[in-house]
Amino acid sequence: MNKNRLLAAAAVLAAATTLTACSSGGGGGGATATSGSGASNCTNTIPKKDLPVVTMWGWYPNMQLVVDNFNKQNAEVQVCWTNVGQGSDEYDKFQTAISAGTGAPDVIMIEMDRIPTFQIQNALVDIKQHGFDAVKADYSEGAWKDVSVGGAVYGVPVDGGPMAMIYRKDLFEKYDITPPKTWAEYEQAAQKMKDAGGPAFGDFAANVSALTMALQIQKGATPFTYDPAQRSSIGVKLNDQASKDVLEYWGGLAKKGLVGTQDQFTPEYISGVINGKYATYISAAWAPGYLTGAGVGKGEDTGKFAVAPLPQWDPANPVQVNWGGSAFSVTSQAKNPELAAKVAYGLYADKESLTHGWTNQIIFPLNLKALNDLEFVNLKVAFFDGQQANKEVYVPAANAYQGVTYSPFGQYYFDAMTKQVSALIEGSVTGAQAADLVQEDVAKYAKEQGFTVQ
Repeated sequence: MNKNRLLAAAAVLAAATTLTACSSGGGGGGATATSGSGASNCTNTIPKKDLPVVTMWGWYPNMQLVVDNFNKQNAEVQVCWTNVGQGSDEYDKFQTAISAGTGAPDVIMIEMDRIPTFQIQNALVDIKQHGFDAVKADYSEGAWKDVSVGGAVYGVPVDGGPMAMIYRKDLFEKYDITPPKTWAEYEQAAQKMKDAGGPAFGDFAANVSALTMALQIQKGATPFTYDPAQRSSIGVKLNDQASKDVLEYWGGLAKKGLVGTQDQFTPEYISGVINGKYATYISAAWAPGYLTGAGVGKGEDTGKFAVAPLPQWDPANPVQVNWGGSAFSVTSQAKNPELAAKVAYGLYADKESLTHGWTNQIIFPLNLKALNDLEFVNLKVAFFDGQQANKEVYVPAANAYQGVTYSPFGQYYFDAMTKQVSALIEGSVTGAQAADLVQEDVAKYAKEQGFTVQ
């Protein structure tokens, strides 16, 4: 293995970004303070100035409240928080600090699929040795797997994206359609709506590779197997039958004109959602908050949305999948890893922070204290016209989620998927061919970076 090549590749990829589970929030930029007895350049005010200080980067919209709650309640440590940006803005700064060997915070908020990219550079600390047993029961096994690399734990789960099918009640009623329980029924309903002159039933976009990956996993795919104990070896399996089947299915829907092919998270796409251009939106539990922030469900489309469980391939053996999610990780530059881990475990763990997060649709919490809270479970979600979406859909999906293994070069994989899904949409390749080309591209790249591909 050429370790330097692996680290260099990870450094390049760390700068790229994917869609996060939450929208970015306010807060100051600039440098964070150094751990110790004092702090400077914090966005927040530290109330207990005689206590040690742990620096932290994070972008949640209600981060100020979370940090203030932690500092108010804690008698051992205080948090100096700075928002240096979200996604690539933060990752660029973190990568610069990794390369320089200085300048990183003690605790950093990162998306779960980015953890292996930074872990392979020795930029994160295994927090299993710093109080893990005390909080292990606060999260599901699936949530812990998403923040683990091999047998080590490199983050504390905060929010996730159990997937479901959001749909327009008005369109379903108009065209006499009931929420499909299987993907076969989904296609049948799409055809029925098209035959009646209705809009696209959904959307197959090239710019949401993480979503495509999740749908392939639901069918039975295992894209990557990776254990840092065998650092130079990685399993890359992107063209198995399940992966091909999913691309063939969605490519077929697009070819028949049953779904749109517009990039998601664009003004045009949001306008389409608002104006009833799409009857369904296959997405995650963070979507209501995102859509609300984008203006959906506030005007003429108020009260027109509902949510149903994600359609299944085999309803007798349902598989729940996840899209998105973030965690608090301890960096290898932390002056006191044990104290930093205490912060990572304690942030977004108190009732006030959790409750504020889910009542304002900022996060879908992974802490079981929230998921088991009857107030959360029974919440009548305003976006869904008072439907008890958590109880009916999202909590069961989160509880059943088994977790996934991410790769150290996830962004390259996502980019390769985007390229081939674009070609599939254009009609220049079939779904099976697209999967083969993704496999060829990513496996070649992995070998170039010094991995032995299994």
